Amino acid sequence: MALATASSPFPQLLPSKTVKIPNVPSFDHHSRILFSLKQCTDMSQLKQIHAQTLRSTSPCHPKTLFLYSQILHFSSFLDFNYALQLFNQIENPNSFMWNTLIRACAHNVNNKEQAIRLYLKMLEEALGFPDKHTFPFVLKGCAYLFALSEGKQVHAHALKYGFGSDVYVNNSLIHFYASCGFLELAEKVFDKMSERSLVSWNVLIEGFVQFGQFNNALNLFREMRNTFVPDGYTMQSVISACAGLGALSLGAWAHAYLLKKCDFDYANDVLINNSLVDMYCKCGSLELAQQVFEGMPKRDLTSWNHMILGFAMHGQAEAAIRCFEKMIRTESFRPNSITFVGVLSACNHKGMVSEGRLYFDRMITDYKIKPVLEHYGCLVDLLARAGLIDEALDLVSMMPMRPDAITWRSLLDACSKKNGSIELSEELARQVVESGGDIGSGVYVLLSRVYASASRWDDVGLIRKLMTDKGVRKEPGCSSIEIDGVAHELFAGDTSHPQTNEIYQMLNLIDEKLLSVGYSPDYSQALMVEELDETRQHSLRLHSERLAIALGLLKLQPGLPIRIFKNLRVCNDCHEVTKLIS
Repeated sequence: MALATASSPFPQLLPSKTVKIPNVPSFDHHSRILFSLKQCTDMSQLKQIHAQTLRSTSPCHPKTLFLYSQILHFSSFLDFNYALQLFNQIENPNSFMWNTLIRACAHNVNNKEQAIRLYLKMLEEALGFPDKHTFPFVLKGCAYLFALSEGKQVHAHALKYGFGSDVYVNNSLIHFYASCGFLELAEKVFDKMSERSLVSWNVLIEGFVQFGQFNNALNLFREMRNTFVPDGYTMQSVISACAGLGALSLGAWAHAYLLKKCDFDYANDVLINNSLVDMYCKCGSLELAQQVFEGMPKRDLTSWNHMILGFAMHGQAEAAIRCFEKMIRTESFRPNSITFVGVLSACNHKGMVSEGRLYFDRMITDYKIKPVLEHYGCLVDLLARAGLIDEALDLVSMMPMRPDAITWRSLLDACSKKNGSIELSEELARQVVESGGDIGSGVYVLLSRVYASASRWDDVGLIRKLMTDKGVRKEPGCSSIEIDGVAHELFAGDTSHPQTNEIYQMLNLIDEKLLSVGYSPDYSQALMVEELDETRQHSLRLHSERLAIALGLLKLQPGLPIRIFKNLRVCNDCHEVTKLIS
């Protein structure tokens, strides 16, 4: 296989920075050149050493090949094209030389594919045989390129050459399969390993986290602790898993573990601190997130983005904007696309229409950031929720990309709440359906509410029949609450929890207290149609978040915050009830 090489001036004696070969009696000539090579700091010196080697050593001397391998090694870090040109002039490169060049490709973003081509050339020309160092380098390139077919072939070669039980090769295979999203194959390699290192566990845990299998990641972590002491990489993955699950107590334990056990200065580790900020924000403890953020001796743009997004998701729009302004004025960071997703989300949560328009324009004019679908989606949702449906539609029509189902559904949602026209709602529903993908039950539920608000009960019935015919079922609301380190999941109308009787007794007590303070149910977002108020009220009181709140009141100590995580947006009635309970 032919490899493209860029032309580069090859070795010649250069006048600048002359390298002096030491004249040490105990050194032979090759050793003196090798000594100079170890002192080399730039390509100018390296070329002089290369020229000296060409001029003063015999190609047949056994030590000359070693010298060339070291020159190749150093040049691969400094000038890849030069290293490739040198490699092509070596008649019989050994495995170390092949590995050196393959490794250089695998570590260079622009040359990952070249690593695979070099490996294939190594096999085709049979000039060297892959060893346990070859496979990790090639698999690194395959993982970056998501080259599943090529990686599987490399896996087969590793087995063929007798490296099926090598820890380093297997670790690379786990990383490769996990990076490509084939976690079951990564697990299969892991389970078959007769010997594992800490890296083996870390790579698989990280793979689970990367693809949202947070419970699997934490279960594997618990198993790992029986044989290995976690390091910083382990804890960073554990913290990310806790963020994904909203598991505050376990995340706080991981933070404490870092403080007490890990033998490195995590306080200066920006990546771990960023993970902690993100975890505390997603677990509902904005105060602890701020403590970590303020205590960081060094922050990067990701640190600020996590904090801005954290303020936004907690509805603290003013704090998010203050954080943004401090970032650009005091710290002189330049915001990126993610930063403005956070700022626009903050404006959206608080209904700050003028500010949303302003920051959207600043993103384009001041920072030359091209808006993507997420930016447009935030602004469209902000305008639609504020009742500015015509302006939101105008913005959608000017978008340079095709709107997705979420964008159309946010407009339909606004129509169902703001008494939009039936014709417009029907057109928006059609757009949701035509946008493709898994639209779920949301579009049917929203359109049925529009029909119900206009007392078009026959059309509501048709929507229900259409859902039945298509096998579409309303996605059940699911809320989770963490109690004593255990996550409890409850669905709307759930009766499967071991303490169901106590939960429903607590619901009755909550209802009595709500009525005593003048609570009146808001049926606007109840199920599609329920003709009797008693039935609709019963449906509302069984929403998953109310069951979770009842369980929290039963099990948590008085005064402790009750943190609920829900898979769907909270309805208006539950939002009001939650405020009254708090």
